[in-house]
Amino acid sequence: MLKYFLAVAETRSFTQAAAGCYVAQSALSQQIARLEKDVGAQLFSRTSRSMRLTAAGELLEPLARRILADVDNAQAALDALAGLRRGRLRLGLVQMLASAVDMAEVLADYHARHPGIEFHVVNTPSPEMVAAVLAGDLDVAVVGLGPRQVPEGLDHRLLDSDPLVLVVPRDHVLAGRDVVGLAELPDSHQLIQFTQGTGLRRQVEAAFARAGVEAGRYFEVGQVVDMIGLAVRGVGVTVVPSTSVFRASSPLTATPEGHLPHGARVVRLADEAAVHHVSVVYDSKRLAPAAAAFLNGKSRISEACRSIRAVASG
Repeated sequence: MLKYFLAVAETRSFTQAAAGCYVAQSALSQQIARLEKDVGAQLFSRTSRSMRLTAAGELLEPLARRILADVDNAQAALDALAGLRRGRLRLGLVQMLASAVDMAEVLADYHARHPGIEFHVVNTPSPEMVAAVLAGDLDVAVVGLGPRQVPEGLDHRLLDSDPLVLVVPRDHVLAGRDVVGLAELPDSHQLIQFTQGTGLRRQVEAAFARAGVEAGRYFEVGQVVDMIGLAVRGVGVTVVPSTSVFRASSPLTATPEGHLPHGARVVRLADEAAVHHVSVVYDSKRLAPAAAAFLNGKSRISEACRSIRAVASG
């Protein structure tokens, strides 16, 4: 019944919900009516033109999501008795080029160890993925946020802190510099920014705030590789994680001296606090076996966590 309730809550339509659940509309309506009788309250306010959740429905919605997530976790725990041969991992994943951790290698390694686990991977802004973990819609999320940016109620482990760098076209006034402050950017610069609300966007905006200057005019795109490519071709300047240009697997790889195609340059920032944090977040109170294996087993994500802890303690 809860599954049908959530389907109606999401679509605001009995017809669409029934189609999405592959049941007859009459059967779905009967289940909703039964649920309303069981809880002793009307869950939907219906008119000829619209449908919305009542106060009781709004209260039930997040609880229903958590209950269904717990049911999935219970089934996964039973599956784990058979050696984690099957199950599902619902994973939120920061854009790979924006992460210092090679997530493609992490996922390939996990799949090799647990080939029966079904992956469901989503990529949305980091705050949205964190909210999905809180709601029970995701098991684990690798996000572009630091420990202080993770809300209460979630566990987290820092995977990496990647310095931010400035990418400028070859004819830019700062192209010959090794280190710059963001306050040195000309007032006329155009900044190529990452999507609003993402972890990387927040960290770049925080760096400009520390420099005491406005980010200025910006050109917004949703792929880090496009940010770099546009800067290389002279559209503007951009601030990105250093590994997105220096990692060998990057589509646009800089030389150790900071040279990019078309004569563009990578310049270090004087602000030592300008870093792109990457963390893994989860709820240890409701951790499915597939997610626990991803975090704690012999996986590259757990190796990254141990490596960060070793550096911090050293």
